[in-house]
Amino acid sequence: MPLLRLRITGSEDTARAIGNLLSSLEGVDHIEEVADLMPHMDDPDSSSAGLPDDRGPGVHELEVEASNAYSANKVRRAVEELALELDAMVEIETEEER
Repeated sequence: MPLLRLRITGSEDTARAIGNLLSSLEGVDHIEEVADLMPHMDDPDSSSAGLPDDRGPGVHELEVEASNAYSANKVRRAVEELALELDAMVEIETEEER
């Protein structure tokens, strides 16, 4: 079963829209939002603390299990197309069946 890891840079609404798309696709067996395990080392005393760049779009990570390689490719194409429409950035990593 191929596993796709999606890293979405965008708003909560964008991540929700991509999640809804994934839920509607045939061949998607499981979708899970994974927590951000990396601590953010922002220094509150930094000269750049609180600047607008520090409050950019959020990052959301999803793991998607597809039933086969064809479905995984279909997921990739659909997510890339929706991300383009929503003006979001999505990184996709694929891990093949072991």
